[in-house]
Amino acid sequence: MDDHRDDKYKETELDQKESGTEEKKGDDSGSDYEDVCFICRRPESKAGKMFKLPNNICVCDDCMHKTMDTVSQFDYQGLLNNPNMGDLNGKGFPNISFVNLADLQGDGGIPNKQKPKKKKKEKAAEIDIRDIMPPHKIKQKLDEYVVGQEHAKKVMSVAVYNHYKRVATGTMDEIEIEKSNMLMIGPTGCGKTYLVKTLAKLLDVPLAIADATSLTEAGYIGDDIESVVSKLLAAADNDVERAERGIIFIDEIDKIAKKKNTNSRDVSGESVQQGMLKLLEGAEVEVPVGANSKNAMVPLATVNTRNILFICGGAFPDLDEIIKQRLNKKTSIGYSAELKDKYDKEKNILSRVTVEDIRKFGMIPEFIGRLPVVFTLEGLSRDMMVQILKEPRNAILKQYQKLLELDEVELLFNEGALEAIADKAMEKETGARALRAIIEEFMLDIMYEVPKDDNIGRVTITREYIEGNGGPIIDIRSRSAEHPDRLKVVQQPVIGS
Repeated sequence: MDDHRDDKYKETELDQKESGTEEKKGDDSGSDYEDVCFICRRPESKAGKMFKLPNNICVCDDCMHKTMDTVSQFDYQGLLNNPNMGDLNGKGFPNISFVNLADLQGDGGIPNKQKPKKKKKEKAAEIDIRDIMPPHKIKQKLDEYVVGQEHAKKVMSVAVYNHYKRVATGTMDEIEIEKSNMLMIGPTGCGKTYLVKTLAKLLDVPLAIADATSLTEAGYIGDDIESVVSKLLAAADNDVERAERGIIFIDEIDKIAKKKNTNSRDVSGESVQQGMLKLLEGAEVEVPVGANSKNAMVPLATVNTRNILFICGGAFPDLDEIIKQRLNKKTSIGYSAELKDKYDKEKNILSRVTVEDIRKFGMIPEFIGRLPVVFTLEGLSRDMMVQILKEPRNAILKQYQKLLELDEVELLFNEGALEAIADKAMEKETGARALRAIIEEFMLDIMYEVPKDDNIGRVTITREYIEGNGGPIIDIRSRSAEHPDRLKVVQQPVIGS
């Protein structure tokens, strides 16, 4: 009986060895993601070689040994000394039920979004300095999408060009080049986020957009500061090397200014600024993969932020008052005195901002010092609103024209209609975001009615329709040969966007 049992054990052991060899072979040609320990959730790069179990379950060396040590210390209900333990005809293990490993979802119960990508064996391709787009070409591309903001586009083009030259070369004659982190200041709806999104698309680098309002000091409810890097890692498809060359845009940065006249702990203000210092400067941080916060069930990856470009943006409300106070200090008594309301009517007062004003607003000096490139964006004028409606490559009007084109209907806006839309948007004081809301409102009935009637061939939006004094001009398709475009001609001239 003992000999028979020994033979059975030898066969089982041989089968396990063979299956282990097959799994190992399969792993060599396997997925691009690192194996993650099913128990401690550490990736292979941190935990070392994994033990392969059925159903793609992986367990690291430490966890396997701890498990075996724990089992060997206790004899659960006489399992180890049970003579029927290896007898397949016996009753099996008393009072014990087993988990069906096939029921676990994903690859070993851990989805790919929570696995870091394997580092390539060959050295990652370095950025060729000759492939980096020069500043004038970057600005030229931005001009196709963004209206106005000439100064902002120029500053961003130069800063990005210098940053990626720094990434490509590392050092120049033993001189360490510092990062060109940026701080954008401008009213709401002037195009801060849109500029950064367009820039990342042009450069083909991963981009993470985070909101500073949700960030808190470690240990408090809210997102940890490292979560902004975790978002970048997710945008880079968990590829650490690609993420280390990406861009992080932190919006609403003015919301983490120091709270004035408060005695309580400032966990979402000054503490967040201090926590971000190491990220802006460049440090190795451990970030959770596929999650916003660290916990025992999420694997961690190490990301170096030395070559990540940080762009911070905010509206900084009431900063103009701080600038006026500083400028009015020069006011004196006598004939050469300046009026106190001299700067009240100046539209672009934010362009006079200095580091001193930002510090007075509530940003700590160490934080401002790590954002060397500071520039402002102009508030949108009526003429800029009209240009935004029709000129950019993906202008709002072009989007609606495309939608109606799919129904074989031509959509036109005359110049008066565009001016009326711009006037309504200026009243709302929410920048370019108001344009979409206004057009959605007026296009609702048209988008609803057009698919009903196959005879509609062209719709022209007029100023009267926008102002509520009339309706759009609708042209019916003509089947006669005198109209080659199959539309009845409209006498009123219209201008396409």
